[in-house]
Amino acid sequence: MANSNPQSRKRVVITGLGAITPIGNTLAEYWEGLVSGRNGIGAITHFDAAKHDCRIAGELKNFDPLLYLEKKAAKRMDRFAQLAVCATKQAVADSGLTIDSSNADRVGVIIGTGIGGLKILEEQQEIYLTKGPSRCSPFMIPMMIGNMAAGLVAIEFGAKGPNCCTVTACAAGANAIGEAFRLIQGDYATAMICGGTEAAITPLGIAGFAACKAVSTRNDDPLHACRPFDTGRDGFVMGEGSGILILEELEHAQNRGAKIYAEIVGYAMTCDAYHMTGQTPGGIDAARAMSLCLKDAGLAPEAVSYINAHGTSTPINDPTETAAIKKALGDHAYKIAVSSTKSMTGHLLGGAGGIEGVASALAIHHDLIPPTINLDTPEEGCDLDYVPHVSRAAKVDVALSNSFGFGGHNVTLAFKKFS
Repeated sequence: MANSNPQSRKRVVITGLGAITPIGNTLAEYWEGLVSGRNGIGAITHFDAAKHDCRIAGELKNFDPLLYLEKKAAKRMDRFAQLAVCATKQAVADSGLTIDSSNADRVGVIIGTGIGGLKILEEQQEIYLTKGPSRCSPFMIPMMIGNMAAGLVAIEFGAKGPNCCTVTACAAGANAIGEAFRLIQGDYATAMICGGTEAAITPLGIAGFAACKAVSTRNDDPLHACRPFDTGRDGFVMGEGSGILILEELEHAQNRGAKIYAEIVGYAMTCDAYHMTGQTPGGIDAARAMSLCLKDAGLAPEAVSYINAHGTSTPINDPTETAAIKKALGDHAYKIAVSSTKSMTGHLLGGAGGIEGVASALAIHHDLIPPTINLDTPEEGCDLDYVPHVSRAAKVDVALSNSFGFGGHNVTLAFKKFS
């Protein structure tokens, strides 16, 4: 949908960030948690998980939606939508962007989610079975459907521009950022609220991923359960939260004196067309997403300083992504820093691309690379610089962020230091 002439594309910058994560409920807390290597994973408290094979997750700590929402409004939102609205309030305040009648039709919203309102669906199913269909809530459907996070954010801020929801599993948040970028590039919007949100730490959510052998069962040692690229990994750990970015057309941001965290310069997506949950052997299609993203950005592989990896801590993803990075970047792959912030937050599914986009922008802004914690013994073939255990001060001019989802979705975003 972007303007096909690269010379006439609008430049797009990041002017606001919001984050609600297992390692911090504000942007400042999240960043401090990342650079200090804080671990947000522990025993599940949202429900009694005693009968579950997996009993650990990256839950939010002491999060209160009523700090952002009226009680009545909060009760009419599933948790995934609550998190998106609350993170957006942080991001809009951070950006200083005013949305009013003068610009509302040029401000849009794209927020991705992989699963949507699973919590309300489970609760209402129980009511249906025990009390009958007449007792189901009239708010069940609007609370459950995945697009409601984007819809409720638009209602909250009066944003009447382009609005949609990306639902591409664990690539959903990254797709949302990329599509928002395209809309501004092509002059279909002046500013976009974008990112991802997820709240699937529920009995069915945990049971379903455990049934397909995707999650860690290191229940007796949750702090060391998520260990991307390490030989001891046994699956991902689910997290919850939301990451939101405010993207703006450069001239608009400059005219209002906005601070600029970074510029977004590239976006690409490909499909494995291979398997419901597996990746193409050798990561050839993930590599293609990275290469196409660099081409879209007009950057050579040698320009890349840092990659925020998908890095799920699963037996399949980590060596496959490593191979893909090598294929896309060649020898330069060994000269850059690669880290998985999921080692601290767990995997936010559709929200992952949102909080990892935030992390990538902040790595550029602060010239500071978050670590991969719990990486003690890299698997054979996982031989890149994964920034083990501690963060690293380094100049970060260009960062890539990878997100891959069930169904074969591959997404790469390119962020650049603004000049």
